[in-house]
Amino acid sequence: MATGLHIDKIGMIYQLPGGGEVEALKDVSFHLDKGEILTILGPSGCGKTTLLNIVAGFLVPTSGTASFYSEQISGPSTSRQVLEPLITGPSPERGMVFQQGALFEWMSVAENIGFGPGMKGVPKNEINTIVEQYLETVGLQGFGNKAVYELSGGMQQRVALARCLANEPELILMDEPLGALDALTREKMQGLILKIWNETGKTIALITHSVEEALFLGQRVFVMAPRPGRIEKEYRLPYAQRGVNESLRDIKMTDEFSQTREEILSMIWEMEEEIMGRQE
Repeated sequence: MATGLHIDKIGMIYQLPGGGEVEALKDVSFHLDKGEILTILGPSGCGKTTLLNIVAGFLVPTSGTASFYSEQISGPSTSRQVLEPLITGPSPERGMVFQQGALFEWMSVAENIGFGPGMKGVPKNEINTIVEQYLETVGLQGFGNKAVYELSGGMQQRVALARCLANEPELILMDEPLGALDALTREKMQGLILKIWNETGKTIALITHSVEEALFLGQRVFVMAPRPGRIEKEYRLPYAQRGVNESLRDIKMTDEFSQTREEILSMIWEMEEEIMGRQE
């Protein structure tokens, strides 16, 4: 059985309400092995979120296929005819963490984290153990009885991570999970993501608009170009593995890190300039 995530010539065309269409993705192909951490960045409109939503099973691509451990990923409902014997839409095996935590405001922190296991029929005593385990993982011991609105933005994102982990996903998808946080909290959360990746061995795919964040968190980094969205360049980098044991600040100040950051910033800047030129 094939392992990991396999994307084969994915294309996505959106039909506009007033007529016409937008080609969001075209011929996107890659394989993500079990335990790898991938970051995806690029200018607005390059199809990053569309790609992640297809992998999550929220959208059905216009062409191509996405599969996870040999199971073809489909949308929540589709009439498309497929040959693969196993088809699945959204699944707990593919957990999603959004930019905003999307937490249940009327539930406590513990109730949010235990919601997924509860829906699967896990006994309450086991749920309590799971909740305590992941509260510790994300550094929120003692906060289980707190209401969500009592927490800071960074703490809410920790709860969102814990809730995702409690479902025991094989693949964690993150759509700008740190985008709304202040700079200091964001750096702390970057370290937490690496800690979770290193300790759990989960496969992670993360979208970000921050080049620095993409370089630090990604063993592999995809720079996507827009209209239609496609992978313009891939980098394979050592910083995620180094970040498990080394200072985040020290890594980001190295000449090699800075040079790669500037190279990608220039690439994205040129894409943005091209987009603006098309609109004039």
